[in-house]
Amino acid sequence: MAAEGISPQEIESLCQTPNPSTKDFMFQQTMYRIKDPRKSIPFYTGVLGMTLLKQLHFPEMKFSLFFMGYEDPSEIPKDEAQRSAWAMTRKATLELTHNWGTESDNSSYHNGNSEPRGFGHIGILVPDVDEACARFEQQDVKFIKRPQDGKMKGLAFIQDPDGYWIEIFTSKVVS
Repeated sequence: MAAEGISPQEIESLCQTPNPSTKDFMFQQTMYRIKDPRKSIPFYTGVLGMTLLKQLHFPEMKFSLFFMGYEDPSEIPKDEAQRSAWAMTRKATLELTHNWGTESDNSSYHNGNSEPRGFGHIGILVPDVDEACARFEQQDVKFIKRPQDGKMKGLAFIQDPDGYWIEIFTSKVVS
């Protein structure tokens, strides 16, 4: 690749027509390991407005899963088997994985934004970045970048309780 990056034309030439066998594939989840669900669940529900879609506990393996997403709570099936099937058909959910006991040890998870870099962030589309950030300020959310900072104005980056980055943006900023 040249120093200026890869051209839009080359990107287009690299794209392949999806195989018909993939027509029913769907991006369903991103998994984060969390240290303490007592901190993470209130953050994702109370700060970001997500809904707990399903929780699963595996005592024999000492871990729990919490599926979060932007769904209407009134649409969640009451029957647990139906709820499980329903939750696994929602688009773009967040799977919070808690390995029991990590809340009281001194370890931390790599967020991908320090060396060695890798995973970067998830993104949350909001109607008004400044309004969302003012609310985050009131809730003592940790900011990586405020909307007026840096070269890319109008978007923000915040951190969840485990240090994962979350981009806050509107469709106007990326269009």
